[in-house]
Amino acid sequence: MNDFDRKYEDCLTAVNKKLRVDKSFDMLVKRMVIGGKKATFYCIDGFVKDTMFEKMLEYLSKVTADEMQDINTAEDFLNSHITYIESAVETSLENFATLVLSGAIGMVMQGLDKAIIIDSRTYPARDVQEPESDKVLRGSHEGFVETVIFNTALIRRKIRNPMLTMKAFQVGRESKTDIVVCYLEKTVDKKMLHTLLKKIEAIDVTSLAMGQESLRECLLPYQPWNPFPKVRYTERPDTAAACLYDGNIIVLADGSPSAMIIPTGIFDFVQDINDYYFPPMIGTFLRWIRAVVFGLSLLLVPVWYLLTLYGEALPEWLKFVLVNEPADVPLIIQLLVIEFVIDTLRLASLNTPSALSNSFSVVGALVLGEFAVSSGWFVSEVVLFMAFSAISNFTQPSYELGYAIKIFRVMLLILIALFRLWGLIAGLVIVLLVIATTKTVTGYTYLYPLIPFNWDALSGLLIRKSLRSTTKPCKNDDLSQGN
Repeated sequence: MNDFDRKYEDCLTAVNKKLRVDKSFDMLVKRMVIGGKKATFYCIDGFVKDTMFEKMLEYLSKVTADEMQDINTAEDFLNSHITYIESAVETSLENFATLVLSGAIGMVMQGLDKAIIIDSRTYPARDVQEPESDKVLRGSHEGFVETVIFNTALIRRKIRNPMLTMKAFQVGRESKTDIVVCYLEKTVDKKMLHTLLKKIEAIDVTSLAMGQESLRECLLPYQPWNPFPKVRYTERPDTAAACLYDGNIIVLADGSPSAMIIPTGIFDFVQDINDYYFPPMIGTFLRWIRAVVFGLSLLLVPVWYLLTLYGEALPEWLKFVLVNEPADVPLIIQLLVIEFVIDTLRLASLNTPSALSNSFSVVGALVLGEFAVSSGWFVSEVVLFMAFSAISNFTQPSYELGYAIKIFRVMLLILIALFRLWGLIAGLVIVLLVIATTKTVTGYTYLYPLIPFNWDALSGLLIRKSLRSTTKPCKNDDLSQGN
């Protein structure tokens, strides 16, 4: 159906009603005469490149009536008089309104059977800079921004390969948020890609109010009691490029300065971008440190608390872990209170002005350390172990994984307080069951490449391999065959 194949005045009435041009001050309408025919332009103030628009109007104002005699369709006018490269005809009023509200210029002209869209939009954006939570000691200091087209350009800069494919979607009946799915044709798993694309196309929501988080909730199976992260995020173009070469899929959402990495498993969190900016031996060492700390952050405090409950039965060589000067407050209460206080300090730090952040850190350390111990509320061993648990969360960049570990650590502490050794065993069984039953976006098991077992993939996660060992010889006909 062609919504613009009618009288010019009727088209203007329908467009004005759809865009509600008399209700918003930033909806700009420019009327002019081109070669003796009336034309109306629609655009949003702040999204249009003023200099380009002015030059285009100046050029169109010089079109004569004789030049318009051979123009019979919108395609003819587009090909002969619209010099801007990103332009197209449009027949749907709904699509026309969406594109104009996204920042494009919409044109309706007397005598033409279709509308014309000129995509000259420019979005307000901050400069490309290094992400605060994803820093490296060496390498690129570029980071994604909130404008999706800038983010795709940053990836293109890293991968100059025609096999790099970017599919665009608009999700949300009202928000119509731009979503881009990036993948390398020769490395991506076609079945996984097909599953993801079908899920995105099937999304039917009013809006993606929170950007990528809303998109993630639409893509994932409903698991409200599972805190483990089902996707990874990165704000670094070099990380996204490396993941694409590994066969992963990158999903970008307009308005979000980070990229979703799909698929994601529990073992993926042992690696970090810093591993690749050091020699393979050091990178492997960092991964093993990260994996060990991952286990200690979950088990160290619960196991220590369990040992204190069996203090009299411990052998002499283990009694150094016991509390020398027990406080009046039970250990389990101390541990739970400090877990609560650490999260309180973390939330408070988010709202602390940067000028006061150092002072806030000093006050927090004094309250949790010296004052808490000297007052007799807490013992120094509790503060020490809980400080290690808090710091260990920052050895990997996923906040969701850090909170998942915290939740299960608290669960283990409570079960140990109630059932002692059997509580620890039951808690570990619950953690393993939750990990094993975690559902991902594309249906891949969360324990891959351990289940199903894939030694090449598993060794690649645990050992930082050199570029020489991962690069295959390139054949001359690879590009033509798409292999």
